[in-house]
Formats: sequence, structure tokens, C-alpha cells
Amino acid sequence: MVLKRQMLAIQDVYVPVRRRQTLDRQKVDALAECILIKGQEAPILVRPDGNRFVLVEGLHRLEACKALGETTVAAYLVQARNH
Repeated sequence: MVLKRQMLAIQDVYVPVRRRQTLDRQKVDALAECILIKGQEAPILVRPDGNRFVLVEGLHRLEACKALGETTVAAYLVQARNH
């Protein structure tokens, strides 16, 4: 199965509380700098949940895009269990 890269509105991506607790601000800053130079090379992983998407993987990439003022983020839609 080939994953299809999509652009999603950052505001439509929900980050579960447990995942938010693992945020490392220094990692976000370093990724933001890299994204500024190279662009977002690796899409985040999300699963559909009604009208929104739940983050499965890529918290630091998502937060780096937010820090840069982006309104969209590259993502792959995956089928994942509820955590």
C-alpha cells in the first residue's frame, strides 16, 4: 500500500495530551531551522477522526511548522488504533 502525501490545515490536526507532554522545545527550534532551509522533508502521520485528524507521529515537525507561521503541513493518512 502506497501512502499518499496530502497537505492538511494545521488547525485540523489534534494532538493528544499524552503526546503533547513529550514536546522538546529545543528539538522544535532545530527542526524549524531545518524546515526553513530545506522544506518539510518528512510528512507527519495522522489518522482521520470525524472532521479532524489525530496526530500519530510527527509532533516536533508539526510544532516546527506552527513556529514558522505555516498554516498547512504535509501529512500521510494512516489507519491506526486509538491510543
